[in-house]
Parts: sequence; structure tokens; C-alpha cells
Amino acid sequence: MLNDLSIIQTTCPYCGVGCGISAVVNEESHSVNIQGDPLHPANVGKLCSKGAALGDTLSLDGRLLEPHINGQVVDWDAALLLVANTFKETIKTYGADSVAIYGSGQLLTEDYYVANKFMKGFVGSANMDTNSRLCMASSVAGHKRAFGSDTVPGCYEDFEHTDLIILIGSNTAWCHPVIFQRIRAAKQLRPNLKIVVIDPRRTATCDLADLHLPLASGSDAILFNGLLSYLNKEQALNQDYIDRNTEGFTLAIQTAEMSAPGIAEVAAQCQLNETDVQYFYDLFKDHKNVMSLYSQGINQSSSGTDKVNTIINCHLATGRIGQSGMGPFSLTGQPNAMGGREVGGLANQLAAHMDFSKVDDINRVARFWGSDNIATKPGLPAVELFNAMATGKIKALWIMGTNPVVSMPNADFIKHALEQCDFVVVSDCIAQTDTSAFAHVLLPALGWSEKDGTVTNSERRISRQRALFKPAGNAKADWWIISQVAKRMGFNQAFNYSHPYEIFTEHATLSSFENDITHGYRDFDISGLATLDQNSYENLQPIQWPVNTNNPKGTERMFADGHYFTPTRKAQFIAITPRPPVNLPYNDYPLILNTGRLRDQWHTMTRTALSAKLNQHSPVPYVEINPVDAKNYNLTAGALAELESGWGKMLARVKITDDQTLGNVFVPMHWTAQYASNSRMGALVNPEVDPISKQPESKHTPIRIKLYQAVWQGFILSKAQLDLCDVSYRVNSKGDFFYRYEVASQELPDPWFNTLKDTLNANSAEKPEWQIYQDASLGCYRAAQFIKGQLNAVIFIAADHKLPERSWLSSLFAKVTLEPAERRALLSGQPPKGSHESGKVVCACFNVGEKTLRACIKEKQFKTHQEVGQCLKAGTNCGTCISEIKALL
Repeated sequence: MLNDLSIIQTTCPYCGVGCGISAVVNEESHSVNIQGDPLHPANVGKLCSKGAALGDTLSLDGRLLEPHINGQVVDWDAALLLVANTFKETIKTYGADSVAIYGSGQLLTEDYYVANKFMKGFVGSANMDTNSRLCMASSVAGHKRAFGSDTVPGCYEDFEHTDLIILIGSNTAWCHPVIFQRIRAAKQLRPNLKIVVIDPRRTATCDLADLHLPLASGSDAILFNGLLSYLNKEQALNQDYIDRNTEGFTLAIQTAEMSAPGIAEVAAQCQLNETDVQYFYDLFKDHKNVMSLYSQGINQSSSGTDKVNTIINCHLATGRIGQSGMGPFSLTGQPNAMGGREVGGLANQLAAHMDFSKVDDINRVARFWGSDNIATKPGLPAVELFNAMATGKIKALWIMGTNPVVSMPNADFIKHALEQCDFVVVSDCIAQTDTSAFAHVLLPALGWSEKDGTVTNSERRISRQRALFKPAGNAKADWWIISQVAKRMGFNQAFNYSHPYEIFTEHATLSSFENDITHGYRDFDISGLATLDQNSYENLQPIQWPVNTNNPKGTERMFADGHYFTPTRKAQFIAITPRPPVNLPYNDYPLILNTGRLRDQWHTMTRTALSAKLNQHSPVPYVEINPVDAKNYNLTAGALAELESGWGKMLARVKITDDQTLGNVFVPMHWTAQYASNSRMGALVNPEVDPISKQPESKHTPIRIKLYQAVWQGFILSKAQLDLCDVSYRVNSKGDFFYRYEVASQELPDPWFNTLKDTLNANSAEKPEWQIYQDASLGCYRAAQFIKGQLNAVIFIAADHKLPERSWLSSLFAKVTLEPAERRALLSGQPPKGSHESGKVVCACFNVGEKTLRACIKEKQFKTHQEVGQCLKAGTNCGTCISEIKALL
């Protein structure tokens, strides 16, 4: 008997895999037991470390629970009226294009639809863009050029039916872990399944690879032009498919042969081994069932659209598309980036996969919405939008569920742009973000566990996201907030929604409106869901679009009949002349910065950083660098380095690894000013954009690097949260029973020490006891504070970064009292002889540390990761730690 518990099926809010979740909810304690939904076809019960830890992220601490105007709490009516009146006056004075919305792939489809309808249909400006512009815009543009529509052809089931999987610019093991586990399982069942990873750096994904191609940054189009040229020379093309179902092949092959005439030339330009290139080309040639899975390494480029089309060209030329186990496949970054694309969430799109390039589309959407003020031209994409704000063209901006001060390229400029903006509104569930600091109005939005609506994953599968709890505080759904502003601006009837199912069915009805042979077929059609009532919407099961009369149960694959959505119904080959990334003067910035995600964190950490277990694997910002480059720049492992580009600077800990190719460095994307000072990756990133997709160049920024000359470095572990804003470098994270602070400064520490001790003493009603060791000649200071015999804080300071590991010290905070031996050893930072220390966490799902793994492997003489899993469970859930376990073996 569950007593007061209820079980609710919902969807994970992280990546585009779209995993189903079965949540056992206790409303009284506001707690949830999270399990994978075994009946959801996207994940069949599997979850990654982030999804499994969602129950840790539901605290109301730090939530935005009331509307604010200029920092003061107000009621909803006051906030909504100010937003509506300011937008009306701004439009009246400066025109509709003086206002804008910047949204997020975290919005549900219903939120997205209402925002898009409000801005483009009734405000009359297409200045609505989203952070999906930073994520999948190049894929959208490539699809539309080749297929005439933004259509992902295949589905996840194809992973079980293919013979060759090519992972391009994707650390799938960390960024889409459940998909990677599905691929791993497929390879275990069929060892002949070949895996190729194409990535400048060696990642955890390479653990599964038969071949890793560490190509030169930005050279993907050359590699795939070379493949097309090779297939042609080897007479390995499907000429019948080319003749019947495509156009433009002759120019595409001529252009490919000009840029990549042979394997030797390709290998030289891509800085690869000729034998490896030959092997890859032969694998593609010799396997009929081929899947090319690509992600941000392709999309986040100033030539990302061209790269997408070189991949698609190879599939069209061999007819390997639309059938089981084959095709190009875009791995979407955000949970609802696909849903946002369906409703026209990008500035160049209209709703239901229509856009501004066709007058008929504009008129069609206007008639459906009953609008006489619809936008008639594309709006400003993300980078241009913030540029326009900085020059005063955008006077009012509404940011929804995203953190551009961290995530946008040239992020310091984004701060400047927001400072210049007359009126900034931020809708968010978190009170303090780097972006909310610039808001004139803050509007409390629902968090993940309170949202109700739908999302669409990478394989076109629509799933329900169901609320687990009632709204926290005075938070409201995004669609409700937008509708209320719209009503106050005079658009009452068009936004008279009372439930998300009404929005969804309107969206579904629009998808089929004039979607026929007379007006031209569109790919996105969910007319089969247009008549849902509230009850059937509540019980909607995951389904892949199109969903219509012909496909009432959804559609697994597209283009099986060889028909596309171009005017001629034929796919288009796109002739690609590869363009190198945009570089600044090489001598000034000799290294190339690559960026990406960590295994256990998500975007700007507003959710994942609330989970102690997710903070353990990679607790500080770091830079990966090749050993030769590290030596050339006098960098040692663990030292602090300063990275600088033509746009900004950041600090990061040095991680030396052969996984990085010479001349390249890698930095994770996640840290914000809330969690680290001077460590925002976005401050460095090149704002150059793709001329077609307008997606920024986030994978190739010229930088320089040097040792950061700190006078002292250290860490603090404390039961109480501390304000350490007055040190040069600070990284803070939440642990179990404590908070962790990594610190460094270029100022002498003495006054700061005294202030810190006073703060720690003031936090306790009891008289504290201190244990202190100090050696001024070595620059060493170590102290521990006890309250009633229980460890309350430790401070370790040194002249450099050579300090003890934090894992044993961290474990002591869970104890009521320390053993005498532990107390004697405390300031050494090393556990007493004979005691157990788990070490740095490797498996976040089961909290298994490196030293525990090493001891178990040595004692049991294990040879495989499966044996380790049977003993310690490590690697048996999401599997993202398997590559590290193999390295220990």
C-alpha cells in the first residue's frame, strides 16, 4: 500500500533523448523517488546520472516564488500590467521590432506555441529566438536544404538494426548516455556492429569505438566530401536512387572532388592517418545499414549547415535513408528543442514547420490565428538580437527559462547589451542567476516538477510532461504568464486558454490546416491528436509524428517512399566547398578552444548543482590540454591557468591528457558566476556565426593560455554556506552535509583569514573550538572548527595547488563525533592508517570512489567492468563511468 504516495509518468527535463520517468511522489514531504519508465520507448527504464538524481533537485531553496519589480515583491497584476504597458508603449514609440523574446528548449511545447503566437502573430515582430539557436539551428537548416523540411528521418530503434554507427562531433557517452547505453547493448548482442567516432578529442564515447578519427578542428566537411568522392570512384553509389529521388548530384560530386580529390589529400587536410581514413571510407562503402549520428561538434560551427549537408549527401548518394537501420540522425541537445522547432520557436520560422520564405505560409498562419498584424519577415537570431540590444534597436526584451549571460558566446558583451536595454523581463524558476541580475521584472515560472504539457524528443516522439506537485509559492505556467500579458495588451480572444490541452489541440489543428495536395504537403502533421479532450490529453502516450489519418499510431521513419517535401518532391544534394573556421591572428592566440558538456551537469547548473552526488565527479572548472602543450606553456596538473581569447578571459584547473590533440584545449560549459568567479566559458567563445543557420562557432575559438600567478590557494569545507565573493578565484559546490569552496587569490591572505574565522564563529550559537596548524615559511595554514565536538569547517591554505584530496575530509562531516585517530590526522588531510577512503567519485549513480574501485580490482583480480559492476554496482545504471572503470582495470 502506497499510503499518501502516487505514481506519475512524466519526462526527463535534460537532453533530447526524452527519457520517460516513473515518479513515486510524496506530496507531504515534497519528495520523489525517481525511476526510469520501463514502458517508455525512448529509454525502456534506463536513466542517466542526471535523470536519476532529479529527486535531489526539488528543494524550494533558491526558487523564485513571487513576482518582483526592481527587486521588490509585487502581486501578479502589478507585474503583468507593467510588462504589458511597457511593451505597448515601446511598440507605439519605436515599432514592433523594438521588442523581443529570447526563449529556451526548457519550455514545453504549449509554452513555446503561445510565446510564438503572441510575438509573431499579434505583436507583429518575428524577434523571437531561443537558446536552440546555439544548439541545433545548423541541423534545421541542413534538413530544410536537403529535404525541404526540418525532418529527422529515423528513430532510436534503428540503432538495433544498423551495421555501422558513425558518431560525429558527439560525446554521446556523456551527453546522451541512454542512447549510448542502447548502442553499447546493440554491440554486445552483435559484436560485428562497427562504431566509428569522429571527434578532435578522445572522449568516453571512444571506449566503444572500432575507430577514432581525431580530425583537425573544423575539417568535417572535407572528410565527408572525401567520402562522397571515394564512393563515386569505387562505384558504390545507388545510381537508381539518385536518378529517381534526388536532384543536384552532378554539381555536388564535382565540388566534392575539387576539395577532396583523394584519401591522401583528405588525410593531410584533416590531419589524420591515411590508413584510418581508408578504413573509415571502406566501412561506409561495405555496410548497407549505416547511421550517422551527429551533434554539437557539427552544429556549433560557422559552417555547421554545410557540414550537416555533407553528411546527408553521402546518405542520399547511397540511398541509405528512410529504411530500418540507416540514415543521418541529429542528436538534439535540449529536452524540447524539437518541440520548439515544431511551433516556430526560431526567429526565421512560423508555426507548424512553416516559415517566412513563403507568402502562402504567412497568410495561412495569419488566417488560422485570426491576426491582421502577423510578422512578414524573419526576426533577429540570437547573436544579432543581442547586438541590436547593445546598439539601442531592441528596447525591451523578455527572457524565458535561459541564462544567456553564461551560455551565449562573447558573454561579457551580453552583459553589456542587457545593461543597455531599457526594459528586461526574466521568467524563471530560479531567483538568482547571472541573467536575472539584469532584470527590471522577475516573473516566477513553474519548475520541472510542476510543469504540465508536452515535449518532443530527437526521434520526433511527443511525450507528456506531467506535474508532480502543485505550483510552488506564486509560480505560474509560462503559457499562462504570456497569455495574461497578451490579454492586457488587447489580444484577449486569441489567448483565452484555461488548460494546456487547449493549446496543444490548437497546435495540432494548425499542423493540418491546408496541409494537403492542393496547398502542398508539410512534414509536421499531428492532426490525429487535434480532437483530444482533456482526459485523453492527460493520458496521451508517447507517439512519433506524423500522426494523422494515414498514420494514426504515429510514424517511425520518414522518406521510406523516396518522396521529400521540396517543390519537386525530390531530395536536394547541396554542393559544398569547405570553409575553414574563422581565426584571429595565429601568433597571438595559438591554441584552439573546444567546449562541451560534463557527464553529471546540465547547462548552467541551476538544477544539477542542487544535487550533491552530481557535484562530485567534476567539482571545479578545468581545461584539458595535451602534455606537449602543457610543457610549452609551463603548466602542471592541478595548477590554475588563465585562458584568454579576443573576447574575454576565464580561470580553470589544468588537466593534462593525451586525449587532447596537440594545439587544442577543452573546457566544460557549465559554470556561472553563482558557482565560480572568473570561470564563465562563454566569455571566451567566438561569436562568429554560420551565415545560413546563424548558429555560433562554439567549438573553435583561438585562445592563449598561461599560469595564473596566485599568491595562495586552498579550499574550505563548511556546514554553513559562506559568502566568499572577495577572493580572486572561488568555486562553490554542494556536498552531503557540507559546502565546498575552492579558492585562490593574488592578495595576501591574512585579513581574509580573520574575516573568514569571524564569519564561521558568528554562524554558531555555541562557542567553537579550533584546531590550527600554521607554517608561515611554507605559506601553509590549516584549521578545523568544531561545535560540540562535531566537525563544522576545515580550512586548508597553501602557497600553491598541492593540497590533500578532499574526499576523506568531506566524509567526516557526516559523523556526530570524530574518532581520536581521525582528529589527530585531520590537519594532515590524510586518513589514519588502516581506515577506508573512497577517493574521487567515479560512479555518481552509486557513489563509488576511485580508491574503492582500485582496492576492489586489486583484491578480487577483476579483469572486466562487468565483474566490477557485479561487486560494487558501479557502471550498472547509466554506464557513463564504464570508460573510467576500464582505465582503472
